[in-house]
Amino acid sequence: MLKSTELSTNNLLGIKDLTPDDIHLIFYWTKQFKEIINRPIKKVPSLRDITIANLFFENSTRTRLSFELAEKRLSADVINFAASSSSLSKGESLVDTIKNILAMKVDLVVLRHPEPGSAKFLSKHIDAQIINAGDGTHEHPTQALLDAFSIQEKLNDLKNKKIVIIGDISHSRVAISNIYCLQKLGAKVAVCGPQSLMPRNIYSLNVEVFDDVIKALEWADVANILRVQHERMDRSYFPSIREYHMRYGITMEKMLSLNEIPLIMHPGPINRGVELSSEVADSKYSIILDQVQNGVAVRMSVLYLLASKSKNVQ
Repeated sequence: MLKSTELSTNNLLGIKDLTPDDIHLIFYWTKQFKEIINRPIKKVPSLRDITIANLFFENSTRTRLSFELAEKRLSADVINFAASSSSLSKGESLVDTIKNILAMKVDLVVLRHPEPGSAKFLSKHIDAQIINAGDGTHEHPTQALLDAFSIQEKLNDLKNKKIVIIGDISHSRVAISNIYCLQKLGAKVAVCGPQSLMPRNIYSLNVEVFDDVIKALEWADVANILRVQHERMDRSYFPSIREYHMRYGITMEKMLSLNEIPLIMHPGPINRGVELSSEVADSKYSIILDQVQNGVAVRMSVLYLLASKSKNVQ
């Protein structure tokens, strides 16, 4: 039974700001919206007359399209903003740019920005509600929510389930948000990857740390595989891609050596042949496409619940 019918926060800046009850409420509405998007008529008028601006200052395909589809399924009016063609390129500040957009009567902002803390900074300067769609290496809350929902959907409950996150932990906002979200729901979390790709404070996050990927997979009920984020690196963190794949890449040979094979997840985009082989990505053990579908429903849920706090939504 739900303990609350509305979120405890007016924005979604990070998983840290959510309570377990908030997450359960988001999952409740995710189930409702997932039923809707699997019907022949996939659109509902819930956010009719609500205007949402998607402000992406960093490249994105999956997240941007997922948010846009979620907004259109809810009948919202959508504005897509490209930073490269904006006045930011002429020297205008982020706050001034967004204040000008809000002057057009925008109700809600979906923000992706390369600087950590950008969503929180903006929330102090504008009145519109903000959803953080990824801020640097800080957080990516909707990705963590859809990952946790996808696991719950397959395993029924997250309490005491073992989830290992494998790959580039240090540069990943997905890893940090997943750790916070899964722990709030009672899961046991571990990480695995090269020591050079582990954050300095990793042990303070109350996670188990593996160096051996086989041992990590044996321990886990679910393995969430992350790509190596070369675009965030200023130097080489391991000898070669080939060596990384040999030590930490998930292959069917490694999977079949296990006593029990965990579910395989990946937030995308996949570097096939690096962190994950095509054979594993396309196998019956993979729930990657479930994550993609759940992403739309989770984002519909978040948009609906935030808009409900300030508007009379239908």
